[in-house]
Amino acid sequence: MSDKKFYITTTLPYVNADPHLGFAMELVRADIIARYKKLIGFDIFFNTGTDEHGQKIFQQAEIEGVDVQSYVDDYAEKFRNLIPMLGIDQNVNFIRTTDTHHVKAAQEFWTICNDNGFIYQKDYQIKYCVGCELEKTDSELEDGRCPIHSNKEIELRDEKNYFFKFSEFENKLKDFYSENKNFVIPEFRFKEIKNFIESGLQDFSISRLKSKMPWGIPVPGDDTQVMYVWFDALVNYVSAIGWPSDEAKFIDWAQKTGGMVQYAGKDNLRQQAAIWQAMLMAAGLPNSKQVVINGFINGPDGTKMSKSLGNVVNPKDLVDEFGVDVVRYYIARHFNNFEDSDFSLDKFKESYNANLANGLGNLVSRIMKMATTYGVTIKPDDKELVYFTEGVTIPELEAFDINTFTDNIWVNIGHLDEYIQKNEPFKKIKTDPEEAKKDVQYLLFHLLGVALALEPIMPETSKKIRRLILDNEMPTEPLFLRQD
Repeated sequence: MSDKKFYITTTLPYVNADPHLGFAMELVRADIIARYKKLIGFDIFFNTGTDEHGQKIFQQAEIEGVDVQSYVDDYAEKFRNLIPMLGIDQNVNFIRTTDTHHVKAAQEFWTICNDNGFIYQKDYQIKYCVGCELEKTDSELEDGRCPIHSNKEIELRDEKNYFFKFSEFENKLKDFYSENKNFVIPEFRFKEIKNFIESGLQDFSISRLKSKMPWGIPVPGDDTQVMYVWFDALVNYVSAIGWPSDEAKFIDWAQKTGGMVQYAGKDNLRQQAAIWQAMLMAAGLPNSKQVVINGFINGPDGTKMSKSLGNVVNPKDLVDEFGVDVVRYYIARHFNNFEDSDFSLDKFKESYNANLANGLGNLVSRIMKMATTYGVTIKPDDKELVYFTEGVTIPELEAFDINTFTDNIWVNIGHLDEYIQKNEPFKKIKTDPEEAKKDVQYLLFHLLGVALALEPIMPETSKKIRRLILDNEMPTEPLFLRQD
């Protein structure tokens, strides 16, 4: 095992609807970074899973008339199936917040925070968005509704709950941000969370009355209350790596890594970059290393895709029609790293035809046809079979700039097309066969470089192209069939 370790995690999606393209984007991006880190010599802990408590889930199970545990079991399998469906590295850890170990960890986390003086009880009234599972201030509402879940009524809640002393961590979070200059990526999201802290922190409720909402982890020492879903779910990031029962595993992945890297959507910024960090401080545990914030995926009309709004694209449909590597390619290149992105099937097909069927796929066919016809082979040594070198970092991927890294691969694909057009080895073979073969050998070596660079983005395509080159074979069918 390597002495270099890297821990990356997605957020845990709610299991109140089928998986959608937004979470598929997050999962694929985390996988690309995990694969890259593995290729340069790191041991990887890659965590994902499902968030299975809370009012949204309880209500949805009631609406469907099913037992809530059976409901979450069924949906958890749908999210687990994303792992092979999206070509995710099979060593991924899949955690469920209903797992016995996680339940015990969440209760231990609560107990420690309580013993440390950061939990208290009081009566309160709030405005609450069931869609976000978050309290909302008037300034966060538009026309009295949450802008993210505009189809849901804001609820007024008046009850006695437990509270977390978030307000006590204002200066500690400021100091933490000051000491960790790249803690939130991109920078404009880091400025947002800093501004949030500057506006002053309010303590927030971390429990619900069991009589009103029984689907949650019991509060230690009080069987009338269950934990607020966010307080429970965030603990998965440490329970996944053994806390509190496996100290050696926890030290390996929480400390030797320098902390976890978290992928999250922009609607998770406050929870991941502020609330969770304060919770870790309250429990005396190491903070995260970085939080990487994605934008939303919008439909062709510019409206955010959302399970609650019912306008989502199921990634399975895209994979079934186009193949897993095509979906991974589109996510890597065409969904903006950090800003919102629009999606339509027409745009997807346009890129597929231009850059995969007519682009990469056609290039591979042309080069391999010349190589097999002219009897040109290459025998690269081990160094030439490696694009990602152990211990050598790639700046774009270190900065989570997957777009630029993928764009650069297609720049190289364009250069190979230009080389064919300029040197015309298919004509030169009649007049100067030795020079033509040198041209084809050049093309083979550089096509191999493209294939190796594609390994974290399109792993199956990378393998296919490498096999064709090293075995000197023509593809038996196009890598990518053109779509009408």
